[in-house]
Amino acid sequence: MQLLSVASEIFPLIKTGGLADVVGALPAALALEGINVRSLIPGYPGVMGALDAAEALHQDADFFGGPARLVAANAMGLELLVLDAPHLYARKGNPYTGPDGKDWPDNGIRFAALSRMAANIGQGLLPDWVPEVIHLHDWQAALTAAYLVYDGKARPGTAITIHNLAFQGQFPPALLPQIGLPPQAMSLDGIEYYGSIGYLKAGLRFADRITTVSPTYAGEILSPEFGMGFDGLLRGREGLVSGILNGVDDLQWNPATDRLIAARFDRTSIQDRPANKLALQQRFGLNPDARAPLFAVVSRLTWQKGMDLLLAAVPVLLAAGAQLAVLGSGEPWIEAGLRSAAFANPGRVGCILGYDEAGAHLLQAGTDALLVPSRFEPCGLTQLCALRYGAIPVVARVGGLSDTVIDANPMALAAGAATGVQFQPPSSAMLEAAIRRTVALYRNEAVWQGMQRAAMATDVSWRIPAKHYAELFRGIAAKAG
Repeated sequence: MQLLSVASEIFPLIKTGGLADVVGALPAALALEGINVRSLIPGYPGVMGALDAAEALHQDADFFGGPARLVAANAMGLELLVLDAPHLYARKGNPYTGPDGKDWPDNGIRFAALSRMAANIGQGLLPDWVPEVIHLHDWQAALTAAYLVYDGKARPGTAITIHNLAFQGQFPPALLPQIGLPPQAMSLDGIEYYGSIGYLKAGLRFADRITTVSPTYAGEILSPEFGMGFDGLLRGREGLVSGILNGVDDLQWNPATDRLIAARFDRTSIQDRPANKLALQQRFGLNPDARAPLFAVVSRLTWQKGMDLLLAAVPVLLAAGAQLAVLGSGEPWIEAGLRSAAFANPGRVGCILGYDEAGAHLLQAGTDALLVPSRFEPCGLTQLCALRYGAIPVVARVGGLSDTVIDANPMALAAGAATGVQFQPPSSAMLEAAIRRTVALYRNEAVWQGMQRAAMATDVSWRIPAKHYAELFRGIAAKAG
């Protein structure tokens, strides 16, 4: 079976968040299920520079305002189709925002072009490779479904995966002629969304199936609280909505072979893990104290991720004798608050603003507990990596966090099944209570090591999710055929 995956980023070539990790890891997992995946991505500078022996398959002298090529290449083990359109993508830095931190003003055109090319491929642009299903990731690829429907031609099946419903891709209605959709598309039954062109709405309205990245989030988004304005539309298509839990690349995230950490270890050699804690404390300017419970965060520093709750809980964390290491970037006021906390508590709070892959690996290998106090979380990958590395996740009971972490309640502890600490609702008071409970668990070495071993025994790979995706895609292809 042939499948085209369409996304705005893919690890390890271009990454701003978990979307890239999923798009980069899923093809190899699907290959084991007999599905050949080619990934269509924009030709950002970092992507073009990484391609091996790119082959031009198609050229267009005027594609959304400038010359463009569709090239095929392999890079980092990925089979790629790249939309090389320098007028749209040859820009340094973040794929979505300019140097001023604001969205590129032509993002509506840039990602309409990506979707248009995906639709063209689905309609036979490459006669030697015609996908049976197109897998769309988030709003940047979602317009593909609308092009396929409004073109009125034979088309492959489509599935859209919602990685985060909060990111919706809304653009002025005046853009409609430029992106090549007919006037009738601007209707309630089309892509109109509160007076704007709704790119994500296009996918939710016209894709054959809708998936989210965890079963709990699939249920949550049917409610007004989590539906972000789409709950009515999603309830109307409820029978086509399903949740498939994310995995992580368990070769890349493997403490037994990880070259980015200070000391490698596995479930049977967990006594070697503390060397990473010392290295992490040194990296973040924390006191080298083996006995102090070390909490860490690797995240976007935003309201959604509950980072304001963390700021409020810092005094309780410190009063419990713990340390805090934070790696990430986000909203300026949260960054400023964390910098202030580090300045006021030298040796006990460390903050590195930004992101680097090596730092993330060391953090997972060295921290005792990983804090994920999100107000909503479609899946979350950071807690999956934490489980793999024996870092105990402390999570809000929402979305995929609820699906992936087993709370250390008395029954789970007695059964040896507990892998983390959950709290609900996402509030400062409940986070503070969870921190106190985690410290109490940490002080009992036998209980703590039992939780670590249970966490590391959890299968967080793509093996099971890939089987679910393969079944979904085959069902779509059968109906489309």
